[in-house]
Amino acid sequence: MTLHTARTLAPAPVDPEQACPIAPVVDIVFSRWTTPILWTLNEFGRQRFVELSRRLTTITSKVLTQRLRQLERDGLIVRTYHPEVPPRVEYEISDLGRSLAPLFAGLTEWAEANLGKVEQARHDYDTTAAR
Repeated sequence: MTLHTARTLAPAPVDPEQACPIAPVVDIVFSRWTTPILWTLNEFGRQRFVELSRRLTTITSKVLTQRLRQLERDGLIVRTYHPEVPPRVEYEISDLGRSLAPLFAGLTEWAEANLGKVEQARHDYDTTAAR
């Protein structure tokens, strides 16, 4: 093998999104507040902004507005405007958003089976690292 051949066989740099095909999905679905919003809409159905805000007590109105807009843009929720006096806006999970249910169910199953192990590993690590 010549030096020239060895250089051509060296792996080319890889874009992280190409190296991990689920990276874009993780960015969309697991952004802060996305899963709680989708979970809430899936569990409780169509809701107005104030209802969502009451269920997700630690989110600010500004952040909830931003996340709802992004989720609507991504097609994961549907926003319905009712031209009444006063105007009424409702949000519901879309079919695309509902298609994430098996993913969330799998993650719930994993969490139930493994979060205790994660907590134990953290405890063990912290105990060892403190020495």
